[in-house]
Amino acid sequence: MASEEASLRALESLMTEFFHNCTTNERKREIEELLNNFAQQIGAWRFCLYFLSSTRNDYVMMYSLTVFENLINKMWLGVPSQDKMEIRSCLPKLLLAHHKTLPYFIRNKLCKVIVDIGRQDWPMFYHDFFTNILQLIQSPVTTPLGLIMLKTTSEELACPREDLSVARKEELRKLLLDQVQTVLGLLTGILESIWDKHSVTAATPPPSPSSGESGGDLLSSLLQSPSAAKLLNQPIPILDSESEYICSLALECLAHLFSWIPLSTSITPSLLTTIFHFARFGCDTRARKMSSVNGSSQNSVLGQERGRLGILAMSCINELMSKNCVPMEFEEYLLRMFQQTFYLLQKITKENNAHTVKSRLEELDESYIEKFTDFLRLFVSVHLRRIESYSQFPVVEFLALLFKYTFHQPTHEGYFSCLDIWTLFLDYLTSKIKSRLADKEAVLNRYEDALVLLLTEVLNRIQFRYNQAQLEELDDETLDDDQTEWQRYLRQSLEVVAKVMELLPTHAFSTLFPVLQDNLEVYLGLQQFVVTSGTGHRLNITAENDCRRLHCSLRDLSSLLQAVGRLAEYFIGDVFAARFNDALTVVERLVKVTLYGSQIKLYNIETAVPSVLKPDLIDVHAQSLAALQAYSHWLAQFYSEVHRQNPEQFISLVSTALEAITPLISSKVQEKLLLSACHLLVSLATTVRPVFLIRIPAVQKVFNRITDTSAQRLPDKAQVLVCRALSNVLLLPWPNLPESEQQWAVRSTNHASLISALTREYRHLKSSAILPQRKVRLEDTKVIIHQTLSVLEDIVESISGESTKSRQICYQSLQESVQVSLALFPAFIHQSDVTDEMLSFFLTLFQGLRVQMGVPFTEQIIQTFLNMFTREQLAESILHEGSTGCRVVEKFLKILQVVVQEPGQVFKPFLPSIISLCMEQVYPIIAERSSPDVKAELFELLFRVLHHNWRYFFKSSVLASVQRGMAEEQMENEAQFSAIMQAFGQSFLQPDIHLFKQNLFYLETLNTKQKLYHKKIFRTTMLFQFVNVLLQVLVHKSHDLLQEEIGIAIYNMASVDFDSFYSAFLTEFLASCDGVDSNQKNVLGRNFKMDRDLPSFTQNVHRLVNDLRYYRLCNDSLPPGTVKL
Repeated sequence: MASEEASLRALESLMTEFFHNCTTNERKREIEELLNNFAQQIGAWRFCLYFLSSTRNDYVMMYSLTVFENLINKMWLGVPSQDKMEIRSCLPKLLLAHHKTLPYFIRNKLCKVIVDIGRQDWPMFYHDFFTNILQLIQSPVTTPLGLIMLKTTSEELACPREDLSVARKEELRKLLLDQVQTVLGLLTGILESIWDKHSVTAATPPPSPSSGESGGDLLSSLLQSPSAAKLLNQPIPILDSESEYICSLALECLAHLFSWIPLSTSITPSLLTTIFHFARFGCDTRARKMSSVNGSSQNSVLGQERGRLGILAMSCINELMSKNCVPMEFEEYLLRMFQQTFYLLQKITKENNAHTVKSRLEELDESYIEKFTDFLRLFVSVHLRRIESYSQFPVVEFLALLFKYTFHQPTHEGYFSCLDIWTLFLDYLTSKIKSRLADKEAVLNRYEDALVLLLTEVLNRIQFRYNQAQLEELDDETLDDDQTEWQRYLRQSLEVVAKVMELLPTHAFSTLFPVLQDNLEVYLGLQQFVVTSGTGHRLNITAENDCRRLHCSLRDLSSLLQAVGRLAEYFIGDVFAARFNDALTVVERLVKVTLYGSQIKLYNIETAVPSVLKPDLIDVHAQSLAALQAYSHWLAQFYSEVHRQNPEQFISLVSTALEAITPLISSKVQEKLLLSACHLLVSLATTVRPVFLIRIPAVQKVFNRITDTSAQRLPDKAQVLVCRALSNVLLLPWPNLPESEQQWAVRSTNHASLISALTREYRHLKSSAILPQRKVRLEDTKVIIHQTLSVLEDIVESISGESTKSRQICYQSLQESVQVSLALFPAFIHQSDVTDEMLSFFLTLFQGLRVQMGVPFTEQIIQTFLNMFTREQLAESILHEGSTGCRVVEKFLKILQVVVQEPGQVFKPFLPSIISLCMEQVYPIIAERSSPDVKAELFELLFRVLHHNWRYFFKSSVLASVQRGMAEEQMENEAQFSAIMQAFGQSFLQPDIHLFKQNLFYLETLNTKQKLYHKKIFRTTMLFQFVNVLLQVLVHKSHDLLQEEIGIAIYNMASVDFDSFYSAFLTEFLASCDGVDSNQKNVLGRNFKMDRDLPSFTQNVHRLVNDLRYYRLCNDSLPPGTVKL
């Protein structure tokens, strides 16, 4: 090597060149290779030590530290002990000498390198590692440095990464736990002394009366002790920047320590109180004010720093709060923590002459508010049940503070987070009441006022009338997770309303209904402003202010209709009679409103501001239909109660609703409104099912419109919904009537003619399908196929769970169309988009109507498919037609899944050809492809073949099971069974984690249900191959998310024959492991205790895997040619 000086100069110029923006990537790669080769040389660290002490170039220092890091973490075992001693003494000296002048990122990296040495060598070879850190912290000059070292030690040693053996990890944690008490004592001392030192000087000016810091009664009830209240009322000291910095480091250390140390009495009351003192920095708006008044950048930085101390202190508190396991002796401390935090909450939400609550919250740091909200969430979700029982803890007062905090949040996100907390609280209350029905009233009375207030305020927040400025900021255009910001806001608010309704139905209803009523009056009053103009109807409201007020009122009406719809579930079931009048009032209003909207055709009206008011009017109309639809279960219950005696009121409601629906079922109506009307029609036909529906003129009108070929077809979605409704009117049994009065004969004839009309064009395709298609004709044909099959598929799906009679009639009507589909199938086998739709239709038929189709026809269908899907056709679909082709094959496999699950002997003859299709045709095409397409469906089919046809492979006779010890059960079709198992084994070697998880689950299910792992063929030829593959997967860390599932599966396999596992398999497995020597293999074997219970066994597996990886890492780090004895 060249001299150190020359090497340093060369390295500096290389580094400068590397980071220069003119250097090409090619040259950068050359430099990188050169630097890597230099780092690999034995003894390179000596040069790096010289570089570190002699250069001011950041890049060179960073590079030198990386060389050390690599040496310590990857090659330390092979470094001579003399060199190790030298490194251990030189690096800390270097740090001490230069820590004040080094850039912070270099200093932190150097600390990490020293901690890495400690991780390897403390306490055996580096006994003063931790004592040095404690000394640094105690010496005022080096306190910051000591704190950085302490935090790095906590990060690197408490939860070390892979590269340590399990024994060493356990040893380090134990060593650190021994030091916790000392460390916490030191940190408490530092924070207290800085606070006290600055408090004295800061406390001289008395607090001004306007700042009004005294807490009043609530505070003393929270804190239970005047001295604590007095302490927390001291003015916050002004810290110099050095003290500020030390405190922030100390709090960062505490937050990390709290993340892993258990709750215990080492966390003393004085430490907790001190942390709370610092949490007050976050609520101190004066610091920020001061900085803005003085204007200097120095001061504003100070203001931010002080806010940061508050954030760090809250992080410490939240770390403690998130621990669910609280020892008895710590409960009192927790109570004290809550009391102190609620003092802060009270401070934040305090109103006085100078501040509204909202302006106070706006002045606080956003991150501080976030941390505070996190605290409140943890309090309610983890600790409320524990704390509520303390008589001295005022829960209702806490809710009052939370209420203020929630409704003065400066941001939408903050408000959402607070609504989440209320939802958690309401869930807690609901489950508490369900478990303690005896004192339900007492619990509700305690919280009633708070809940009513919450409800009123949440309702106000969704109305433009009270909250226009904020609501107009919400985005209602961009979709995120299928909803816009406005929809999310409304949905979350309505969930809170619904949960309050569940607890206090009468209050909730009497709060909501009058508000709805007010907005309905405005809407129903629009009729007087409708004038007839030359082109149609016009809304004669033109003044800008009136239009704006109308816009707000319509938006609110739309939201309130959604609220009323959301509450429908609280009027049915056991409470139907008790809340009947309220529900009837709502439904009557909704029916009236929908009819009014359809009669005066507000959706087609001209307005002064069409871009705003027209969508508003359409939305209100659509929401009124949707709200009425939400009450369809209530209507069904109403029908069952009154159908015998006086159904007039019910008949009138349903007939009027249908009068509101029918004018909207037209291709001229906007889609949003049309779909709302269709959904309501479907609910009336499916959920309510009144016997008189078919006789209502409005419904007959819809029948005529849909079956009239000259009428313009509705958009696809609407057409499908209307056809479903009409089909259900004829197919579904009428409630409350005996079988003899169902009039099946007439309904069957009507259904047949309905389907015949809907499929007329489709059935004509059969004759022309044989001829070669011209391009234009082909496109038309595809449209007919798409339109017809989407309707038929939906009709079958909607009755698949219904009575046999309904399914019989359905199949009779569809029979001809099904045969046409089967005849058309071969003609379109190369059009994957058509095949996709046809197979979807057949899959739905198989799932819903296979019994009605009968065996011979079902066999014909399966045979047709098996003949069409040749190896060539499968390859074309999977390899050349992209995602549609793969979807086609997946649907075909799904149909076969239905077939192989069918009980009885009917479809058993197909098993051999289904298995051979899977294993000889589909599997070879997809086995080597990395893409997950088709694989999940194929393996599900193989699982179903095994699960539902176990006796196809294992003929278990009664005699054999009686003489279990003597006869091994007979095995049939062994070759196919082995091939399937091999495919499962192969799938565990592939990177796709979803497939891995699914297939592991399938094997485990087969073991639970059919004792797969115990079968002789599996036990003798496959068991340990599977265990081997699963262990290798753990060692390679390729599917780390599934560690737990893999560990359990290995246990279930090994437990079939623990003796063989310990005596034969484990030894063979270790013998076959490369990268470890025989001594290490013996240690690994010895450490694997012969436990037979699941927790200990899986722990042993993970220990084996961890240590095997660690030994390989160690062995890789030894210098070449090392001889080991």
